[in-house]
Amino acid sequence: MKPVQTGTAKTKSAKTESVPTKNVPTKLFEILVINPGSTSTKIAIFQNENCIVQSTITLPSTFLEEFPKVIDQLEIREQATYDFLSANNYDLSQLDGVVGRGGLLKPMPGGTYKITSQMCKDLLHAKYGEHASNLGVLLADRISKKYHLPAFIVDPVSTDEFLPESKISGVPGIERKCRSHALSIKSVARSTAKKIKKDLSKTNFVIAHLGGGVSICALKQGKIIDSTDGMLGEGPFSLERAGTLASERVIEMCLDQKLAWDQMIQILTKESGFKGYLDETNLQTIYNMINNGDKKARKILSAFVMQVVKWIGAMTALLKGKVDSIIITGGLANSDTLIQEISLYIENFAPITVIPGELEMEALAAGAIRVLSGNESAKIY
Repeated sequence: MKPVQTGTAKTKSAKTESVPTKNVPTKLFEILVINPGSTSTKIAIFQNENCIVQSTITLPSTFLEEFPKVIDQLEIREQATYDFLSANNYDLSQLDGVVGRGGLLKPMPGGTYKITSQMCKDLLHAKYGEHASNLGVLLADRISKKYHLPAFIVDPVSTDEFLPESKISGVPGIERKCRSHALSIKSVARSTAKKIKKDLSKTNFVIAHLGGGVSICALKQGKIIDSTDGMLGEGPFSLERAGTLASERVIEMCLDQKLAWDQMIQILTKESGFKGYLDETNLQTIYNMINNGDKKARKILSAFVMQVVKWIGAMTALLKGKVDSIIITGGLANSDTLIQEISLYIENFAPITVIPGELEMEALAAGAIRVLSGNESAKIY
């Protein structure tokens, strides 16, 4: 089974967390970045902040059927990574380091972490859950050992900087979890702090990551002190996922339809949101439906906007209204129309910064470079 490479390669165009962003690396560092997703593996080579080679290796449609367990995909994805780099005549001995997307790990503060044997062990056994991102660590670890390179992860999904009160759900025995698009969120926080010429530790931001999933969080002095659940359970609905639900309705649904755990997960993560209501997950197509007079599409899109702005308002209140900027990022932020609709509700809250797109590869490279250049110390898992 050989993965298929899509797209063209781009050509050149836990101990401390002190990040002096004003310091620019004087050396040119070359970093291999690995970002596995459920159906693809994104690979890139960065020279400092500049991407010199990048591509997405798409997995065949039968891949998940043949290898349903994430860990069983490791060797095939590893070989696909080597094949791509070989096809681009890249010599891995030139690298200064390798960084992988952090998987489902134990709750821990944000930052750049050195990949350790304990981290790999937890992911091999899916101790905190199974997800394709778990392979980011394992792939980076294998390559780093083969070529004797330092290996890192940056701001994993399990980044947890919640206030103690933020973890209280209202039901003893059920704790709110910090599961956000931390990599994207931390990256845009750093870049916005730099833009407004403030140290990150002296900023307050409300950040809305709007993509395949949605995370809306409050950052106080660079820390995610509260957030919606970007994986499942709380916040606005998204393209395919449910958001906050009335508990009574969920219980009724389970009992009335006699649904098992895996059936409920399938419904709430793959068959809800825009997919469930409109059988559509492309935002531009949804706007086309609206422009053609589809009243249901208009209602669902308006409901999504309302849910997003309500959570932005909640996080603004948590920061007592003292917000340097409301930052909107993620793939959906590419839609000027959506941004305009959201802005109508929140333009009086704080300045709005829009950073569209998925910036995970850049964020991973930047995290590794901050450590290699001495601007930040690698944390230990």
